Amino acid sequence: MKIGKLIWNTRILLLSITVLLGSCKEKSVTPKNQDNQITSKIEESIPVITEIPTGTEIPEGMVWIPGGSFNQGAVSSDHMSMGHEKPSHPVAVDGFFMDISEVTNAQYAKFTKETGYITLAERKIDWEEMKKQLPAGTPKPHDSILQPGSLVFRMGVVTNLQDYSQWWKWTVGANWKQPNGPGSSIKGKDNEPVVHIAYEDAIAYCEWAGRRLPTEAEWEHAARGGNTSGIHYWGDSAETLSNNANTWTGEFPRTNDQEDGHERRAPVMSYPSNGYGLHDMAGNVWEWTSDWYNSNYYREQAATGKTQHNPKGATRAFNSNNPYAVEKVIKGGSFLCSASYCASYRVSARMATSLDSALEHLGFRTVLDAKPKDKNPS
Repeated sequence: MKIGKLIWNTRILLLSITVLLGSCKEKSVTPKNQDNQITSKIEESIPVITEIPTGTEIPEGMVWIPGGSFNQGAVSSDHMSMGHEKPSHPVAVDGFFMDISEVTNAQYAKFTKETGYITLAERKIDWEEMKKQLPAGTPKPHDSILQPGSLVFRMGVVTNLQDYSQWWKWTVGANWKQPNGPGSSIKGKDNEPVVHIAYEDAIAYCEWAGRRLPTEAEWEHAARGGNTSGIHYWGDSAETLSNNANTWTGEFPRTNDQEDGHERRAPVMSYPSNGYGLHDMAGNVWEWTSDWYNSNYYREQAATGKTQHNPKGATRAFNSNNPYAVEKVIKGGSFLCSASYCASYRVSARMATSLDSALEHLGFRTVLDAKPKDKNPS
């Protein structure tokens, strides 16, 4: 999910900037001499919260994710895994509450109505502020280009599957209310996941709701639904993919036969839940996590030989393919992920995405730490 080495802003993809944005595919990041095997065993002695604390109420629309230990990253049987999913390493997470589904258009609309919040993709562009981020002497683009918008997927024939700009189009006027660009609408789509959400847009919603984004470890633990060894939450077989997730079926990105019932976004909970009662942890739309993306993080964690308890991810962002990038980890894949192309609906799949990215297939869900109900409120 990158927009070149010079990221003016995800809102304006000028013709002079090469689009390096992938729908699912990302170069495999494998540091030299990296051992892709598990280097340490899970420490069974680490206590984790597995039961809902006494007096804690289950929030509406959320489910309890019992704490547990697992090996984060690609399982050994996953032949589609990429370098940055390895080596798998042991982690332990405490229990928490998580949204049953991705945040919907209806939920985000309530948030914006009550707060007046305007998403990044909707905001008027301030050239005086923007040029501070650019090389001295950069000319101001034409006003017709310097308009708020976002990236929209376009189906069609491509000549090079590594040139992601062939199926992504910078579209003035595209935002969460007009997810496919001007003229489109979310009317009648209250239960579809909200998209074109940049990181700060997700954080703003979380703060309003009194929640937070999941860490990458929490997200993967929850997505497994208790299946600690499967490639997918339902197991290793991809034969039932169209029954379990909203993904691309057909020849990507030319044709979509809609074998799974949907061409683009599907209403949340259209597919079976995993073992924890969570829907759409595979496919539909990518989901933000709170972790910085760092190419070296998995290798560094495995090298400690210890089980990490409630890891918060890397302390800084670093992408070996683009050292200047400042990115977060997103998980889950989307309706654009193809079984023959990238398979990012696998539980261990991960992607690096810049904080200002607002895309047609990127949303989020929230989590909440378990806290006993206050019996004597002041």
